[in-house]
Amino acid sequence: MVLAVCLAGLPAAAAPASVPAERTARVVHVTDGDTVWIDMMDSGLRPEGRIKLRIDGIDAPESCQSGGPQAQAALAQRVLGQTVTIRLSRQDAYARWLGRLYHEGEDIGAWMVSQGWAWNYRFASGRGPYDAEERQARQAQRGLFAHTDPMPPRVFRQWHGPCR
Repeated sequence: MVLAVCLAGLPAAAAPASVPAERTARVVHVTDGDTVWIDMMDSGLRPEGRIKLRIDGIDAPESCQSGGPQAQAALAQRVLGQTVTIRLSRQDAYARWLGRLYHEGEDIGAWMVSQGWAWNYRFASGRGPYDAEERQARQAQRGLFAHTDPMPPRVFRQWHGPCR
């Protein structure tokens, strides 16, 4: 399966005409606990284009929110500079790609939630992909869930707006 893409902000030469749904990439920057910048790699593992990827299915604290710097550090320690596999799904309203991120076969979204550094993103029609991981992290009081009532990022954004 191939997704047609428009890689916002990239020169035409750097933006491939299409991106296979599963690709090899290298993480070059960690913005926060659920967003990374990656260099897409060609089959010879040479950089082919840079995109912003939001890890689908999780919501990590904002960078200015309590737990935000720790979530960013946990994700950076796990994947920064690493070769990863990505499974792209779509672009959001902010021109970020949404997709799953895997390192050495491990689903990094599941890892972030199970370590307590992100919430399972609940969709209107269901529990979200990492419901079991969040329940386990809460029960074990890992990361953010060591606090009695951590504020979900969506609530933080409603009360405080975006980080500046």
